[in-house]
Amino acid sequence: MQHMTDQLARWTQATVYPDMWADPADDPRNNEDSPEGELATLLDFLTNYRTTLRMKCEGLDPEQLARRSVPPSTMSLLGLLRHLAEVERDWRNWINEGDPLPKLYGEKDADFDGAVAEQAVVDAAYADLEREQAATDAALAGHPGLGEQVGRERIAIRELMVHRVEEYARHCGHADLLRECVDGRVGQ
Repeated sequence: MQHMTDQLARWTQATVYPDMWADPADDPRNNEDSPEGELATLLDFLTNYRTTLRMKCEGLDPEQLARRSVPPSTMSLLGLLRHLAEVERDWRNWINEGDPLPKLYGEKDADFDGAVAEQAVVDAAYADLEREQAATDAALAGHPGLGEQVGRERIAIRELMVHRVEEYARHCGHADLLRECVDGRVGQ
């Protein structure tokens, strides 16, 4: 097991800028066209952060994905995938006025605690994240007005969208550090 005190060699696949994940021409997040309007901008940022998270997890086996950060933290890349699936579901609870959807993984912190190095857990985490993202996207698409207030708490769609971008951005920062600890890969 790799320990935090062991020095990994830093590496990247980029050839143009050595601190990048991929060369600009190969980066799926590069968008030549600037989105028009506030909603399009928020969705563009959300899409790019979602892509970044997947990029940080690609090419790793279940043990590497489940590898924990600094003890006593339970954070891992696999845990982040599961956590964000849980968070997507929770955002739908903010939108809905009815009974809340049940938690995906059970009690508090089960998204991280249950992130174990098994291929079935990895496959389920990716499937859960994809399903929950699509369901939340579909629910929000029914409310295109950013000022519209929804749910029992009457929260504005704009606040939900900004919070989604913030959540993914914060966890992509965690993913940067976790990935570098796993195999030394660095980049944007």
